[in-house]
Amino acid sequence: MLTVEKKQVGDFSIVEMAGRITLGRECQQVEWAVDDLLKENAKKIVLDLSNVSFLDSTGIGIIVMCAGKSKVSKIELMVAGAKGIVEQTLQLTNVDKIVPMHADREAAMNWSRAKAAAL
Repeated sequence: MLTVEKKQVGDFSIVEMAGRITLGRECQQVEWAVDDLLKENAKKIVLDLSNVSFLDSTGIGIIVMCAGKSKVSKIELMVAGAKGIVEQTLQLTNVDKIVPMHADREAAMNWSRAKAAAL
């Protein structure tokens, strides 16, 4: 079971997920949520994986695809809260080299603000 919710925190769009991101129709919710945010001209998107217990190659593919779409749209995409097997999987597959990963949502937003302030 996977639940996906969109929230707005200032200029950050948060896609909060809970459950497992695995092969099946449910995982398309993540892609649709990011697509919606891109259409709404979101500036910064944080994929909050704090409550995700597992992801397989489908989940990895969706995160990488969302990163590609965000890059084309010049939207900043970050992953926050990945821990345990989810974090290990993202690191082993080098997703952390494609999408900035942060300990939690606050760390992601602070990193983005600091990066913007440095420009």
